[in-house]
Amino acid sequence: MSQNPQQPRVNMVQAAGYRDTYANSVQIRVSVWDFHLIFGQANSESPDQLSIQNHQGIYLSPQQAKALWNVLGQNLAQYEQAFGELNLEPQIPNFPQGTVN
Repeated sequence: MSQNPQQPRVNMVQAAGYRDTYANSVQIRVSVWDFHLIFGQANSESPDQLSIQNHQGIYLSPQQAKALWNVLGQNLAQYEQAFGELNLEPQIPNFPQGTVN
């Protein structure tokens, strides 16, 4: 009979500089060593002008990127089950005029 090892207690603490930020733009750069996720906010001043202000870049190991992909997939499935299917925008989104928030 095998025993299950006890899971460690997790103590999550927010760093002094922690902040929540809205992002409607995520760019991903990939290398053999890591994934670089760049979060920003897109807004359109005119129909032919799109500006993206990047405000945070996060580097992830390939293993952590895959773990994020798994947990996002699980949470999106639960969200769609509760609220209905999400439809993605066309490849060339038509951003509204002014600041997007």
